[in-house]
Amino acid sequence: MNNPFAEQLLKAGVVNKQQVKKAQQEKNKNKKLLHNNKKIKPVNEAKLKADKAAEEKAARDRELNKRKQDQARGKALSAEINQLITDNKLNRDEACDIAYNFEHQNKVKKIYINAEMKQQLVKGKLGIARIEGIYELVPLDIAEKIKQRNEKRVVIFEDDIKDENDPYADFEVPDDLVW
Repeated sequence: MNNPFAEQLLKAGVVNKQQVKKAQQEKNKNKKLLHNNKKIKPVNEAKLKADKAAEEKAARDRELNKRKQDQARGKALSAEINQLITDNKLNRDEACDIAYNFEHQNKVKKIYINAEMKQQLVKGKLGIARIEGIYELVPLDIAEKIKQRNEKRVVIFEDDIKDENDPYADFEVPDDLVW
């Protein structure tokens, strides 16, 4: 026996060997239960709910942040395109009396230009860009830069677009034809 107190009680005759053995077994049993309970930590449901709510809030915040960053990028890009158009647009004045019709986003639009601008448009040296609902003429290289950023804001005319199934491909349309 390892317990000197139990040995003294046995010598004095207060307890017998069976009682000491039973007490030792109870002590060992309680030790094992205590040791096992330390391994298995009690589940704190409130803490789990709080952690889950914090994770969900963090996910919502990340999504909101991403949306705000996308909007900021879009605004910056739009401002950059507006700056390109305003810096490089061709000035049109009262001498621009020719109504030039073109298609943009499946709608026919009209812009007033002069004869020289019309020739450059037909040759594909100019493009038409939209800034706040107004169409402006810009050089072809600027129009291509705008198209790289947002193709909905620019109309570029190209000479070499030909349809193989076009029955009127052999007939040339005169440049001075106004419709």
